[in-house]
Amino acid sequence: MSNYNEMWRSLGLNMTVHDQLMQVLPPTYHDVYLMQPNRPQGMEYFDFVVNEIHGLRIQELQEHKKAGGKVIGAFCVFVPEEIVRAAGGICIGLCSGIDIGTAEAEKVLPRNICPLIKSFMGFKLGKVCPYFESCDMVVGETTCDGKKKAFEILNDYIPVHVMETPHMKKSRDRELWLEEVKDFAHMVEKATGHNITANDLAKAIKEVNGKRQALQRLAELRKQDPAPISGKDSLLIEQIAMYDDVTRFTAKVNELCNELEKKVQASKGVFPSRTPRVIVTGTPMAIPNWKVPHIIETSGAVIVAEELCTGLRYFENEVAEDVQTMDGLLENIAGRCLGVNCAVFTPNTGRIERLLQLVEDYQADGVIHCALSFCDPYTVEANRVENVLKQHKIPLLKIETGYDQEDTGQLKTRIEAFIEMIS
Repeated sequence: MSNYNEMWRSLGLNMTVHDQLMQVLPPTYHDVYLMQPNRPQGMEYFDFVVNEIHGLRIQELQEHKKAGGKVIGAFCVFVPEEIVRAAGGICIGLCSGIDIGTAEAEKVLPRNICPLIKSFMGFKLGKVCPYFESCDMVVGETTCDGKKKAFEILNDYIPVHVMETPHMKKSRDRELWLEEVKDFAHMVEKATGHNITANDLAKAIKEVNGKRQALQRLAELRKQDPAPISGKDSLLIEQIAMYDDVTRFTAKVNELCNELEKKVQASKGVFPSRTPRVIVTGTPMAIPNWKVPHIIETSGAVIVAEELCTGLRYFENEVAEDVQTMDGLLENIAGRCLGVNCAVFTPNTGRIERLLQLVEDYQADGVIHCALSFCDPYTVEANRVENVLKQHKIPLLKIETGYDQEDTGQLKTRIEAFIEMIS
């Protein structure tokens, strides 16, 4: 990596803590990713992106800002990236996924709160995330009470716009969400100084749909046995999707898929044929939260799909491109979001039905439900998941964990026992 110290200092980062973070990530990445056998050659690009995730990508954001562009940060699949892009802005994911800045976060948050919330507050309050420091504003959402209230506090440190996500899928909820999407479009126009035209929005929808189609192509290839790519590498690509340039990322995923298709034709996989196949579902896994996937794939199983927001929920349904009017395009964007099976919805039968379909489509031997501690929507909804999977005689392992490594040994013992059972 080049020397980006001057850029990081100009962003106001806490260089001491940031240096500590940069020293931890490379060896972790080496052990989790680079030691995997038979990795596709196309993963070199994604290794490069991770290596430069606080460097070259941040430099690109700074160049965009110098040219008059705006950077808008977000955490959630409900935030319409298409609208930011149509206004000439860049929508970017924000840091979380690791215990950092905990002491700073606990000055404003209760100790027993979801690690993801504590992490992103710690990154911002500790000034350790160059994405946060590059953002002109952050877009939050009301997908859980913890995030909803944390965004009020975050607004003390950076401008935050909150979108009220519906909790049901009735017609009046759809109307509410459409109004939220329209308000968001007006807010983005004001923030960027760029009036969005129907042509701008239609073009942005097509580009972001292209990213979703590339990720869906990758997901389809994972149905093969032997699996042509590991679950860890697939998760990494899905995580990077929220950070990288849309057009470049789409091209690189398609290049990788070209390579994987040849591997499938030659029956070459990263694991032996008939390796136990697992679907992971639950709370999203932000970079560098790779603990559980690493344990699963070093314990004798392959992850074939992620029913997560850092997974299928991010890309499996597209925005319809069947209209050209501004109102029609915004309605299609709103409609796409309501096809997401987030645990914020009640009832959330669509998630259960999707899981059953995934087990069949991917010929999975079992499901691992992984939720972050104190993540109420997913830890509570695990009961619904467990009951239905039990009715269908689908093996399930429920896990609650955080970003620390203290429970690694215990998790490995439980996961190894589960994999032995489904083998």
